Amino acid sequence: MAKLTRFYNSFQPNHYDIYLDIDRSAKKISGKTTISGIAQTSKIALHQKDLSVSTVQVDGQQVPFMLDSERDALNITLPNSGEIQITIDYTAPLTDTMMGIYPSYYEIDGEKKQIIGTQFETNFARQAFPCIDEPEAKATFDLAIKFDEQADETILANMPELRVENDIHYFDTTVKMSTYLVAFAFGELQKKQTQTDSGVKVGVYATKAHDPKTLDFALDIAKRSIEFFEDFYQTPYPLSQSNQLALPDFSAGAMENWGLVTYREAYLVLDPDNTALEAKQVVATVIAHELAHQWFGDLVTMKWWDDLWLNESFANMMEYVAIDALEPDWHIWELFQISDVPAALHRDATDGVQAVHVQVNHPAEIDSLFDAAIVYAKGARMLVMVRALIGDDALREGLKNYFAAHKYNNATGADLWQALGEASGQNIAAIMNSWLEQPGYPVISAEVIDGQLTLTQQQFFIGEGQAANRLWQIPINSNYEVAPKIMAEQKVVLGDYVTLRRDAGEAFYLNMRNESHFIVKYDATLLQDILTNVDQLDAITQRQIIQDMHILAQGRQIAFSEIVPLLLRFANSESKIVNDALYAVAQDLRQFMTPDSDEEKNLKQFYDKLSRQQFERLGWHAKNNESLDDELTRPYIVAAALFAENTEATTQAHELFKTHEGDLQNLKAEIRLFIIRNEVKNYGNQALFDTLFLNYRKSSDASYKKDLRAAITSVTDPQLMSQLVTAFKNSDVIKPQDLRGWFGSVLRNPHGQQAAWDWLRQDWDWLESKVGGDMEFTTYITVVASILKTAERLEEFRLFFEPKIDQPGLTREIKMDIRVISGRVALIESERNAVNQVIVDNI
Repeated sequence: MAKLTRFYNSFQPNHYDIYLDIDRSAKKISGKTTISGIAQTSKIALHQKDLSVSTVQVDGQQVPFMLDSERDALNITLPNSGEIQITIDYTAPLTDTMMGIYPSYYEIDGEKKQIIGTQFETNFARQAFPCIDEPEAKATFDLAIKFDEQADETILANMPELRVENDIHYFDTTVKMSTYLVAFAFGELQKKQTQTDSGVKVGVYATKAHDPKTLDFALDIAKRSIEFFEDFYQTPYPLSQSNQLALPDFSAGAMENWGLVTYREAYLVLDPDNTALEAKQVVATVIAHELAHQWFGDLVTMKWWDDLWLNESFANMMEYVAIDALEPDWHIWELFQISDVPAALHRDATDGVQAVHVQVNHPAEIDSLFDAAIVYAKGARMLVMVRALIGDDALREGLKNYFAAHKYNNATGADLWQALGEASGQNIAAIMNSWLEQPGYPVISAEVIDGQLTLTQQQFFIGEGQAANRLWQIPINSNYEVAPKIMAEQKVVLGDYVTLRRDAGEAFYLNMRNESHFIVKYDATLLQDILTNVDQLDAITQRQIIQDMHILAQGRQIAFSEIVPLLLRFANSESKIVNDALYAVAQDLRQFMTPDSDEEKNLKQFYDKLSRQQFERLGWHAKNNESLDDELTRPYIVAAALFAENTEATTQAHELFKTHEGDLQNLKAEIRLFIIRNEVKNYGNQALFDTLFLNYRKSSDASYKKDLRAAITSVTDPQLMSQLVTAFKNSDVIKPQDLRGWFGSVLRNPHGQQAAWDWLRQDWDWLESKVGGDMEFTTYITVVASILKTAERLEEFRLFFEPKIDQPGLTREIKMDIRVISGRVALIESERNAVNQVIVDNI
């Protein structure tokens, strides 16, 4: 396999003239690219992938060239080094890989249509035009595009269109930027537009399969996000336009192309009248994330992919900062607590996980860097720690100076720490490098030893792990003043506990507000003191107690059975984030049960005990003037009541289904999934299965389609399950971008696990050909590892994946996931009896 070579070292481009003629019917791209730049040697290489190059000219003269597919290279021999102009004529296929230039497919009234879009991150611009396809190789771009244009079609690009001559669309010259941010799209599109206070033209575009009102929410959030970032960063938005485009086929969630941000439809368009609040929050944070990138990633770009966190971690934090300012009533940081925080804590506890900053040694490893739980979630937690340490004034001043120093260029992590350190007067680099460069995180044991309150840090693992004597500089955020602001030592003795407790007048806590990336293991004395008045604690602290004990149990540092009685103390909490933590533990209890066993019946009784009073309080329908917490808690409660086979809940769900049978989409979005899934599980048949699948195909509402997927994949009939798995390869029914969700849901269903697991192993080559080129391919392995739980499945996993362990991009994931499944198998085998007994004792 090819080793990583940095082409930029030999040739530095400064401007591209790109002409593309795209023929959708023939699935062919004809191109001519002229690149101006400086060659350091007489032999250079440009990136290309699957291009058929006919001629290469340097300063008007044809020169020798050679294609090297293994290195994605176009090797060129130059007559001289120095300032040169290279012109390449070529053709390329228009493929369905969702990478490079590709078609997206959709239907309107049964008629199949397509629009063309692009996805060039990480290194797929080379499939569209020859280039130096590296982040550091910033240049300006002139785009000229011709296509088999039909009436009523729109074309968009990074910059505004200047003119149309001879059916060629010419766009304004871009600012200096990286190749992976170049973007364009065309097809039948509808739009809505507005303008920011500073004059930036903001647009939202989607296919005409959507109701026009579904563009309104995104337009409002996009406009206000840009205005917020201009103020917060104290740096103007660098372009005249910011268009948001929903693509029907899109492998990632969204992509921050400068001036033309692209999204999965599910993350841009929504029905403002019937979309659950949490779904609206997700769409809003995705939009804010991508627009945060327009500065952090686009204006200033990481120098190389090892600093990907500079883009993603910061955008991940800033999406919450922005939406918290725009919609304060949403309490959006609670979403961070229930999504990013647990994702980071679980993934980062597996031995072998990547650090936030990680070296890249092979081209195929670049896509594997996009570990959402690490580069996005853990990185965001890391930056939340920085924000808490230095405050918003220093953060804003540091960012303003960072942008001023590096705009239209590249930067490294050290550059960011320097800017924030100078603004705050703190040595931020010294603190944060322990988090940036090291994988994993610590557990702090808080104990009373010989009367002394003592803190000890050590690396925490779920499953087997090799301790490497790592230490972190931990912002421990204690409520006791005697505790250090930063704990850098392995062990700290705070003093006589009785005296400290008397003087403080309250129990001892660490990680207040749950802002730092560690968990706490309190000894019996300290934990009992906390639990004595647990009802008086704030919701985040209550959640944190459940969360940390849950993770400690998964890591075998406490018994899983210890948590079960604790759940009952929180059963009637009216906090959404507490209920989320509670039912995460309750969900985990299912792994100790065999389906349809006496143990599962006992667990259902325990679920009933947890949820019955809450279900009677909340019911299926929103009450007048109910709290936001009640609205967001209801889905947890009705799901628990249905699993518990609460007769009132299941009967009412069936009645609601029958009432809305002809118009399921208009069931209230907050409860729709549970009603349809209850019907499938308890009243499912071929006719219902066919109806739901038909609704899925016809609908353009992403929220409704997600509910239908979750319901359809809960089927129990073997024949229907076989039909479902057969549909995995039918892209007219299940788009490749959505396949992982379908596969994971079937694998999680005990009645479908064997069929899904067999399918993955039998059709791996097909799957790799469909989605093997994108950054989410390895997550199929992650999904499998998150579900399998028996020794037999572990052995099957090893037999199938270990032969692929040396495949670049898969190595880390396979090694980690063997540990993940092994740890789960050992946990279940060790604690099954105790867990089942404590459930009996508490029903």
